Order: sequence, then structure tokens, then C-alpha cells
Amino acid sequence: MKKTYEELTDNLLFPEGPIFMPDGSIILVEIARGTLTRINVDGSKDIIAELGGGPNGAAVGPDGCVYVCNNGGFEWHDIDGLLIPGGQGKDYSGGRIEKVDLKTGLSEVIYTECDGNPLKGPNDIVFDKQGGFWFTDLGKTYGRQKDQGALFYAKIDGSFIKEVVFPIESPNGVGLSPNEDVVYVADTTPGRLWGYPISEPGVIKGPKSFGIHSGVHFIHGSSELVLFDSLAVDSEGWINVATIFKAGITRISPDKSKYEFFETDDMLTTNICFGGDDLKTAFITLSSTGRLVKTDWDVAGHKLNF
Repeated sequence: MKKTYEELTDNLLFPEGPIFMPDGSIILVEIARGTLTRINVDGSKDIIAELGGGPNGAAVGPDGCVYVCNNGGFEWHDIDGLLIPGGQGKDYSGGRIEKVDLKTGLSEVIYTECDGNPLKGPNDIVFDKQGGFWFTDLGKTYGRQKDQGALFYAKIDGSFIKEVVFPIESPNGVGLSPNEDVVYVADTTPGRLWGYPISEPGVIKGPKSFGIHSGVHFIHGSSELVLFDSLAVDSEGWINVATIFKAGITRISPDKSKYEFFETDDMLTTNICFGGDDLKTAFITLSSTGRLVKTDWDVAGHKLNF
């Protein structure tokens, strides 16, 4: 797809996790700044909450609060004027799920571990109709070691968290099919998209680990050098995956038969959400250059639950 896009704002410190709000503003995280930030319609910015660490993915919950996947912090590199994340930062503060009250800006930590295993690098989040949420934990890289990642399901009141799929090499973006019968996970390092059939909230059908049987969950992979980042599902069920290195959005049909590509100019294109009155405007984070852009989209996005 050949499209042009409009820059809404710049000078963001590695934006991610965009959320379209009813007033037309966009709430997103700035991972390198450690904040939850609102981008107003005129492009101005307001800091909603100072979270520290590495706020990574964000979604509005059934109570109107924003729930944030905090990866605890990266190390950062300036390479030819581009801001590039690396491994675990020296000031790493631990992985966690946080809740932010949009009215007060106050935040609280909801989860830091599951069954005694600490969360290492929570990455992306999506809510289902029941008000529970799926989230990914990409893990962290430190020295010569790297954590294995996982897919989780949890409730907002801190009463329930469950590891649903483990291990996954590098789970990043997560989204639900329009009927909520499949949870999609973008696997960054191998550039693959997985789709896990859901039998009930927080429960999937088929293998629960990444192994020789994981082919039953395979949706799409690329023969090119790409990394898959965060994603959004549209009203036709296509999965729109932010694509690193190739620079853009890969649009994949749910039946695995087709895919399209929308090109951007930032090799670290990291996320997409849909908004506008008809949900046919795509908002895209161009992270290494610190920009939020928008473009008209041919298909309306799938309306999120909250």
C-alpha cells in the first residue's frame, strides 16, 4: 500500500502503546522518558504520569483507567541520531503491570510476578469483553543471557494472573480477533505471528508451549529481515503488525492467505492503533525518530472493548 502520512508531533522519547481517546487525543507511553503521555489534537503534549522504568504497552480497562505493561527499563543508544533500545538497563526496576488513574495521574502496581516467577519485561496488552486482559512478557537481555518470554492472562483487581503459553522466543504485540476466538502474538526476533484459539477467557486450545507442535498456531512469517513489534486488528479481522527494519506495517489476513505492506520512513516502526469517528484513521508510532503520525486506512479498525 502506498500512502502518505501526517506528522502529529515529534520529540517524543521512543513512543509506543498508542490509544485513541474519545476527545481525539492520543495517549501513549514514552519508553525512554518513563511516562504515560497525552498528545492533544493540536500536537501539544501533557504528561499524565511519571512511571519510571520502561512503560511499553497500554490499554484502557473497564474502569476507565489505563493499564500499562512496564518492562522495567532498557539501556539506550544514540546511533546516527536515532534512539535505539538495547538490553536490560543499569537502573532496571523490575517488570510490572501498572494502573493509572487518568483523572489524578496516580499509579499503582498490580502485578510483579506470576506463581513466584517475576515478570521481566511486560510488553503489550489487550482487554477482552469480560474485562480481563492478555499481556505479553518479552523478557530481558543482559550480558550473554536472555529470558524466555510468555503470554499471560490477568484480572484488573490483582486477584488473578495466569501464565498461558510458555516459552515463546520474544512475544511482543498482542491482539484479539473480532470474535475473540483467537489471541494473536507477534514474535519479534523470528518475525513470526502466532494465533492461539481461545476456548474461554484465559484458556487456549492446543499446545501450551513453543515446541514442535507450535506449527498449529503459525499465522505468518517473513523470508526478509524483519522484526515484528506491536499490532492492531481491523474490522475485517486482518492483523496489522508494526514491522522493524523493513519499516512499516504488515497487514495479514486471518486465513493466512494474503498480506500487504504499508511503508514508513522509520526502521523502528513499533505500533499502530485505529481512531477517528469511523475508525479509519491509523495512528502509528515511529519510535527511533520520536514521532507520532496518522494516515487514512482503507479498512476500519476493530473497535476495542473499552
